[in-house]
Parts: sequence; C-alpha cells; structure tokens
Amino acid sequence: MPQLPPVTKAFLLACVAVFCLDSLLSQTLAVPLGYMQLWPVASGLFYPWQLITYAFLHGSFLHIFFNMLGLWMFGSELERVWGSKRYTQILVASTLSAALVQLLVTSLMHSMSPTIGASGALYGLLLSFGMLFPDRIIVPLIPPIPMKAKYFVAIFGALELFMGYSSHDGVAHFAHLGGMLGAYLLIRYWRSVRRR
Repeated sequence: MPQLPPVTKAFLLACVAVFCLDSLLSQTLAVPLGYMQLWPVASGLFYPWQLITYAFLHGSFLHIFFNMLGLWMFGSELERVWGSKRYTQILVASTLSAALVQLLVTSLMHSMSPTIGASGALYGLLLSFGMLFPDRIIVPLIPPIPMKAKYFVAIFGALELFMGYSSHDGVAHFAHLGGMLGAYLLIRYWRSVRRR
C-alpha cells in the first residue's frame, strides 16, 4: 500500500477520530455531535460552520469505511499529482458545493433532516479522477468489472441522479451530485486560467 499523502491522511484520521468520539459520547453521555451536522436552514439549527463540519461525521461503520476507502483510492493519487494546496481546494470546493446543493434540495422538499458524511467530497474526488485519468482502468467493488474511469464516473453520476429522483432511502444523493459539480467547476476554472 502506498504511503498516504499528508492532506488525505489528515482528513482520513480526522473523520475516524470524530466517528469514534461521536460513538463514545453518544453511548456514554448521550451527547451526539448534533451541531456539526448540516441542518436545513428552516430547521433553526443551521450554523455556517456546518457547511464544512458535516463532512467529518458518519452514521455507521460501513458509511465511514466506504468513504475512507474511496478517499484512499482516489484522493491519494490526486494529492500526489496536484500537490497539497490544490488538492485541499478541490476537497473544500466539493464539500461546500455538496452542502449548498443539499440545503437547496432540503428547502425545496421542506425536509428537516440533517446531512452527514464525506460523500459529497468523495464524489468530487471521483469526478476529478475521471477528468484527470479518463482512460485509467479501475475495478470497482460492485460490480467487479474492469472499466475506464470516465465510464465509472458517468455510471455513478447517472445512478445518483436516478436515485435522487426515485428513492427515499435517506441518502443525500443530490449532495453527491453537488460535490461532483463543485469539482467540475473548479477544474474548469483552473484549465481556463492556464489557457490565458
């Protein structure tokens, strides 16, 4: 296994630490880290810091496991290619755009449920990987079929859009798409600046 670059490592460790702390506080003191969750604006529980802090919270072991696996798979390589500064920018842009899209969706749906998880940032990294290495062959866990990164990204994006409209599973599918949107816009901006 390659060594984790610094920002990826720090984000991964922070997510694991917050997950352990949240589990401990919830079980022993019944004090969940509720004010770190991304609450809808109309709930009266929204605070600006939640646009970032929600990404460090996860609801279950499987939730954090798959997000951290994706972070390691895609984030490590992106950080090595871009460097820590640009990689941090894409993480923050994906996290913020995922949060803003989710706030818009919860407002339109009159939902009062909070959002947690680094999935929006992860989907931003996934789209970034597909844009940088479109012809790289990857083998996803489900289904374990080798495919080019650009097709993998397109399939996941289409699934999220379909699930967002048709499913009521409690997953923030539009936040995932928001993370992809933020990464896409930032990469397009970087490319336009480079062409000037």
